[in-house]
Amino acid sequence: MSGKPLPQLLLSVFSTFGVGGPQVRFAAIANHFGDRFRHVILAMDGDFACSERLSSNLNVDFWPLSHRKGQSLANRRMFRQILAITQPAALVTYNWGTIEWAMANVPRLARHVHVEDGFGPEEATRQLRRRVWARRILLRDSDVVVPSRQLEKLALEVWRLRTRRVHYIANGIDCARFANAPHTRQDDRLVIGTVAALREEKNLIRLLDAFRMVRENFECRLVICGDGEEREKLVQHAATLGISRDVTFAGHRSDVENVYASFDVFALSSDTEQMPTSVIEAMAARLPIASTNVGDVRTMVAAQNRRFVVPVDARSLAQALGGLLSDEPLRREIGAANQAHALNEFSDDKMFAAYGALFAAAAPP
Repeated sequence: MSGKPLPQLLLSVFSTFGVGGPQVRFAAIANHFGDRFRHVILAMDGDFACSERLSSNLNVDFWPLSHRKGQSLANRRMFRQILAITQPAALVTYNWGTIEWAMANVPRLARHVHVEDGFGPEEATRQLRRRVWARRILLRDSDVVVPSRQLEKLALEVWRLRTRRVHYIANGIDCARFANAPHTRQDDRLVIGTVAALREEKNLIRLLDAFRMVRENFECRLVICGDGEEREKLVQHAATLGISRDVTFAGHRSDVENVYASFDVFALSSDTEQMPTSVIEAMAARLPIASTNVGDVRTMVAAQNRRFVVPVDARSLAQALGGLLSDEPLRREIGAANQAHALNEFSDDKMFAAYGALFAAAAPP
């Protein structure tokens, strides 16, 4: 008597499994499919904080790594041994920090899916030649997932990957979760808010500078929700600007829908993004967006909101914030349009269907 066959194993490799956009998206996808897949998750830095987002019913193992940066050959041997031992239905890697796994998979031991969400500060304004060539060579026979049209264009025209191997899958969320949270207010001041990992490329220094300008003309406060290595630097910068009393560093929050519900305007100050999940969440929460013009943000928001997606500098961001704070009816109009657009374009069911079809393919086409 033969037993029920085991679900397909996905070996998912992250630079970090701390809480961030790619990790939160992975958790949503894994939770949605439940026992359809088994999972082994590897974090290159040993951080598995986002495991809190995973359902307790999942078949998932977390493996730490004892690799060394700069020792590609030794790492390749170790990674190849892991592939040989686990024999996954698919190796799924996330972003440049896991590219050595693509190298370890040559000659091919497992079908490879690479998800590219964007770039760190070193590639915020230009592509590094050696990385272009590495992607061009190592991802040639991989399925590459991109969440933005800008990245899709880059993958096809700069990395020169095959059209049939590049898959545009827009990020999606549970819009109802953010649409239904009750609005809360601490006091009479308007609230500018952001939800972000406190990393260099998010450039929250720019947001603090913009807030200082806006605060000269409006009774408002700033809430920064998230954690990361830049926190102390940001706290010190707020003190230097003399705005500490009006800035709240809320840290990590699992009830992020309630955080958005406390905002009047959502701000994004990044140097580089592609399709930020935080913008979609803010749209679903019926918020207007003031953002730097990065990635797909201008085309993500409703048409009424696009003039508040501005050049990448603090003064322009301050002007966008001021334009929204000064006009409550406009905020309401844009918020309603953003919410309708998010419900129509960025629901999680479309995302689940696309990833499910890609992960379930047991063999390359």
